Amino acid sequence: MAKVEWADAIKTVSGALTRINKKSQHAGDQKMILATHRVAATTNPQCSNLYMRGLSSVTRTTPITAKETEIRTRFAVVSAAVAARKKDLSKVTQDQIDFMAQKDLPNGKKTMTSYLWKVEGDAYDEEQNG
Repeated sequence: MAKVEWADAIKTVSGALTRINKKSQHAGDQKMILATHRVAATTNPQCSNLYMRGLSSVTRTTPITAKETEIRTRFAVVSAAVAARKKDLSKVTQDQIDFMAQKDLPNGKKTMTSYLWKVEGDAYDEEQNG
C-alpha cells in the first residue's frame, strides 16, 4: 500500500486527483487516482489512503435489476414533478404556507425543496399503489 505524506497545512483531501477520460480511445489504459485524508479523531495513524482504479473497476458488470429500474423511474418522475411545481405560480403560495406549517414539527422537512420532494414522492407512491 502506498503512503502519502501531506503538508501540515492540509487538513482534508477527498476525491479524484486524476480522472479517466471515457471518451478517449486510450480509456482502457488510463488510471484514476483517488485520495482521502482526514485528521483522525482517534490515535489511528491510518487516516490517509490513496487508490488507483482502472476503467474496468468503474464500469458496471451486473445487469440492472427490476428494483433499480423502479427506483430510477420514480426518481425521474418525482424530479420532473418537483421542477414543474417550483415553476407553477398557482401553487407557490399554498406550498409556502404548507411548508411553514410543517417545518417545526417532528420529522418536518427543513427546506422547501425537501418538502416538495416529500409531497411529490408521496403523490407518486399513492398513484402507483392506489
